[in-house]
Amino acid sequence: MSATIDLNADLGESFGRWQLGDDDALLELVTSANVACGFHAGDPATLVRTCQAAAAGGVRVGAQVGYRDLAGFGRRFIDVSPQDLFADVVYQIGALDGIARTQGTRVAYVKPHGALYNTIVHHEEQAAAVVAAVRAVDESLPILGLPGSAVLAAARESGLRAVAEAFADRAYTADGVLVDRRRPGAVLNDAEAVAERVVAMVVTGRVRSIDGSDVEVTPDSVCLHGDSPGAVAMARAVRSALSTAGVRIASFLD
Repeated sequence: MSATIDLNADLGESFGRWQLGDDDALLELVTSANVACGFHAGDPATLVRTCQAAAAGGVRVGAQVGYRDLAGFGRRFIDVSPQDLFADVVYQIGALDGIARTQGTRVAYVKPHGALYNTIVHHEEQAAAVVAAVRAVDESLPILGLPGSAVLAAARESGLRAVAEAFADRAYTADGVLVDRRRPGAVLNDAEAVAERVVAMVVTGRVRSIDGSDVEVTPDSVCLHGDSPGAVAMARAVRSALSTAGVRIASFLD
């Protein structure tokens, strides 16, 4: 049971004239901003604006590192070598941290995105490459991941802080992993139902899986996807429900 929870969202994912999500509104509701690093989404000007707004709102900035896959929004598995993945992750953290520092903030944690996130739940070679890259940049950076994942195990083993994450608007399997986005019911969009679900996760440490069984979760942070339909309404409902339940909302770094 936890009386304090971090709320994070994927932000900075617009590209040029293509706008995705309402980052300004979400930055008023979350405590951690997973900012894209240009590989799966986000252009330099967007990243500057996002870091500037996060700094102004006192929201922590995290590097949302992903596969080099702009066309697929980082949601397609890439069989990249551990050496290349190490370089890609180092590059992304360094680029975003450079931008963040020009806006009076810095990269405070790392969260893998999309297919990379799901792959390193089980893929030990790629998980080790991501952890090695984070350690090479800054050993004080925590990594967010799914409880029980290979990447969090590797992070702990290497001395990095492993931050357990749950997803407000995604269905879980009975094994505690996320249901494939292509399956019906994988993405949830009822704001009130999602809010009740998040309160249950935080207060009871359990979430109902897609087959009806209960799955144990002990999140330090809950993700609210910025690109989901109704993301802002969902985030407002989650904050309100957590406050009503007496849960303090604060960054896991505070």
